Amino acid sequence: QVQLVESGGGLVQAGGSLRLSCAASGRSFSTYTMGWFRRAPGKEREFVACINSSGTYSFYSYSVKGRFTISRDNAKNTVFLQMNNLKPEDTAVYYCAADPRDTGVYAYWGQGTQVTVSS
Repeated sequence: QVQLVESGGGLVQAGGSLRLSCAASGRSFSTYTMGWFRRAPGKEREFVACINSSGTYSFYSYSVKGRFTISRDNAKNTVFLQMNNLKPEDTAVYYCAADPRDTGVYAYWGQGTQVTVSS
């Protein structure tokens, strides 16, 4: 089974930046679509960004487009989420997830890392 472990969350002032990392186990990481999701207090989990297996294409939710960048290093089995110009509305637990067959179904999930943006 694929194991995903997020790191890099923390407390930051509005307008600041954070970079999240997701370390993945397994030999098939380079074939997986990878995504970032988040769950804010009192809200359902929402999609943030995803990236294809080779890292050549990415897609973002409207709320983060232009501020966040997803990337990956397949040699290191790692996915990143660079978050710039953070807003209080970005406060959430951020989850890394893997879609092994590029179907839109994310079968593997990390435990999440807390991001708190203060105003």
